[in-house]
Amino acid sequence: MVHAQIPWVFNQNHYNDVVKYPEFNGPFYTHHAWLLCFSYKRWTGKQLIRESEKANNLVLTLFDAPFVLVAHGTETDSIFNFGNRAALALFEIGWDEFIRLPSRKSADMDNQEDRARLMARVNAAGYAIDCKGVRVSSTGKRFLITGATIWNVVDDHDKYHGQAAMFTNWSYL
Repeated sequence: MVHAQIPWVFNQNHYNDVVKYPEFNGPFYTHHAWLLCFSYKRWTGKQLIRESEKANNLVLTLFDAPFVLVAHGTETDSIFNFGNRAALALFEIGWDEFIRLPSRKSADMDNQEDRARLMARVNAAGYAIDCKGVRVSSTGKRFLITGATIWNVVDDHDKYHGQAAMFTNWSYL
């Protein structure tokens, strides 16, 4: 088993060449970045990123964060609507493909029931910490995520906008 941690594996210079910045035009991603940070703090009591980093372009700060960050929307078959540079590299997929991918497809067929139970638990409780699960990249590489935090993305009026997950540890299987 190969164990990886984001700061070691995702050398910024290397992945700048592999994963380019998507077009974050329009208000959706500006608001979405705020929602991710706001709801993470609401559920966990912790900052997703340091306050000092929020003064910069929040979307780009999250995109370049030293952890994997993914989010999906509220569709019946939820579609990813955000994945940062580390997520795109780990899942071996480009931005345009990722934001069209149903999030359930991040888990292989053998792990769909476990994923569905976890998402239902998060939906009911608002968030879950120290989550684990097997996921699969677009090329079929399987990896075990450990220590993930998954949360409901909500606004300051408790309107539900989907779910998000962040983690720094995984092991290739």
